[in-house]
Amino acid sequence: MHPGTVRSWSDKGLLPVYRTRGGHRRFKRGEVELWASTSRGGDVVDAAGIMQASLRSIRLRISEGQLAQEAWYQRLDEEARKQYRESAQTLFQGLMGYIGEGGGEGEAEARAIGYEYAMRAQRFGLHPADAARAFLFFRTALLQSVIEVYQVANVPSGRAWGEVLRGVNAYTDLILLTLLETYRTKDKA
Repeated sequence: MHPGTVRSWSDKGLLPVYRTRGGHRRFKRGEVELWASTSRGGDVVDAAGIMQASLRSIRLRISEGQLAQEAWYQRLDEEARKQYRESAQTLFQGLMGYIGEGGGEGEAEARAIGYEYAMRAQRFGLHPADAARAFLFFRTALLQSVIEVYQVANVPSGRAWGEVLRGVNAYTDLILLTLLETYRTKDKA
């Protein structure tokens, strides 16, 4: 690709680009690859690439202190906080597998994650509503990150968006339902 073409595309907003303080253009490999795959292949998108970029965005959100502002999170001790942050990683890795394989075996893993979220929340004294809030914090961060990655990479809306978002929703719905069912079962026992 001729450098002038790349400059022109980035100036027109067609290619995701970042500017340094000195005005130089910088491109993130994953975003360029995502952009290239959607530009060439219509709505074909590498779901694993989307999820990896989203995971980096979520880590940034957590490091910026958004998690620390949550009321349920403030009530946890440091060990509990560490476990919640680590479980987010498990959730996102499981989701990448689920989307990559189109469901299937990922359902059992989603249910296992939901069960673990419920058991952890009970162990640390969270009410079922707070356990759901904790889960929804990570789900919302994930969805926002996926949307941002798609927008930055100029992925056209349509089938590509639909496939990934349907997968995210199906997987996280299973986790949330299992979390709530586990709480209900434990309350009856």
